[in-house]
Amino acid sequence: MNARAFRPGLWPTLFTVPAVLFMLALCVWQVQRLYWKEGLIAARVERTTAAPVALPPVGSDLAEVEFRRVALDGRFDHAHEFYMPARSQNGNVGYWIVTPFLPADGTQALLVNRGWVPEEKRDAAARPGGQFANAVAFDGIVRLPQVQGWFQPDNEPAKNRWFYLAPAEMAAASGLAFRDDLYLDAVKTEIPGNYPLGGQTRIQMPNDHLQYAITWGALALALAVIYAIHGFKTGSQRAE
Repeated sequence: MNARAFRPGLWPTLFTVPAVLFMLALCVWQVQRLYWKEGLIAARVERTTAAPVALPPVGSDLAEVEFRRVALDGRFDHAHEFYMPARSQNGNVGYWIVTPFLPADGTQALLVNRGWVPEEKRDAAARPGGQFANAVAFDGIVRLPQVQGWFQPDNEPAKNRWFYLAPAEMAAASGLAFRDDLYLDAVKTEIPGNYPLGGQTRIQMPNDHLQYAITWGALALALAVIYAIHGFKTGSQRAE
């Protein structure tokens, strides 16, 4: 019986070993990212479902309270709505209605994303039941100002079309004064006429790290198998 020798050669080894180690490192990194992302999602869920707290004052460490639920009393300034093209949680086309809110305690006004409406409900006249003339109490989710993404168009203040929620830009364009270090997402509640539909906070985030980890691990294994087969084949040819 002839023993099959394993002699892969210098160049295949110099290519394969670093490549396999690199792929395995990426596999481990993706697993770490998976646990990190799951931790972020769990923290968001915990914060949004906890009992409401007071609105953090200006100068607070907002990173520690983002996604926390807060309770407020005051009045909406419905005469100065901002419109953001957006899809609902179910993927339907429409708008987010962003409205200045005047707290009853006299603190600085702030912006509230009251929720989603279909295109035919964008104008306030089409949803009179949701325009509150009196003071209201509501719960909101603390959010940090949005930053324009790579593929997002510029905001169009002249058309009152906003593609990312930037309180400082909205204040400058409207001439109104309100906090620019945060805004609130209104939670889902019963509203006369049903619109705006609150509860539009995106809790979930893209989390494909498990698939990426499996892919890198499978590639590393496939390359190692090819390397082994080639080494044994080369060794057998030399033995002959």
